[in-house]
Amino acid sequence: MHRSAPSAIAVPGALCLAFLLVACGPPASSPSTSSPAATATSTASASPTSTASASPSATPSTSASSNPEAGWKSYTTADGLRFDYPEEWKVTDAAGEAAAGGVFVKITNANGKNLASLRTNMVTGSECTVKQPFGVYESQPLPALEQNGTVPRYTFETRTDTAATDPKLMTVFAYGITAAPEPAGTEACPIFHFFNWPPSGAMFGGVYDPFDTTPGNEMHVDTPEVYMGTQEYKNIKKMITSLRPA
Repeated sequence: MHRSAPSAIAVPGALCLAFLLVACGPPASSPSTSSPAATATSTASASPTSTASASPSATPSTSASSNPEAGWKSYTTADGLRFDYPEEWKVTDAAGEAAAGGVFVKITNANGKNLASLRTNMVTGSECTVKQPFGVYESQPLPALEQNGTVPRYTFETRTDTAATDPKLMTVFAYGITAAPEPAGTEACPIFHFFNWPPSGAMFGGVYDPFDTTPGNEMHVDTPEVYMGTQEYKNIKKMITSLRPA
């Protein structure tokens, strides 16, 4: 059952939680340091056994003709993934920041606002040391990305830190692809937006920050429910859920 969560507050630096494992995990070439003794875990298996959909020989490319819908383009990564995006948005290859053997691209709008990022060859082990109240606003399976019998899903969800005293640091909202089980009950592990992709794992997502001041933002978009009705969010969801093998 989906639970609602406090919706009028969020974290300006929400990337820290949504992408915590990128910053704190071991390099992609190292084994995961996840502890099997954790009281609860949320782990996307880093299995190298399924490689049919990866194409290391591919080169990054942007094509307006590969997507039949007017006003959209397609981007293909060097390791065989493709997604569609509005032609006025910008895809930047941040290869220098990518994990060894992986790719890292950032997607921004015309005003430079960070909307999402795609990384591959990421270590995906994690530990769940504390649970928090959660909310799930959307959850959609993505069968095109199935690996080893696991179908990841697109999700827009939230976690609330009840110990925080600053309202701006209390709640994080993030959207992206995950292979973690959908949370249930009243509390859940931290947001884990990673999914299985050869040779290890990948991530494609971003955060909603109602305090963002990038020029061009719609007015009074200060709750996730309102944000979900904006064209920006609809395009972000369409872009992320379009991810597929090239």
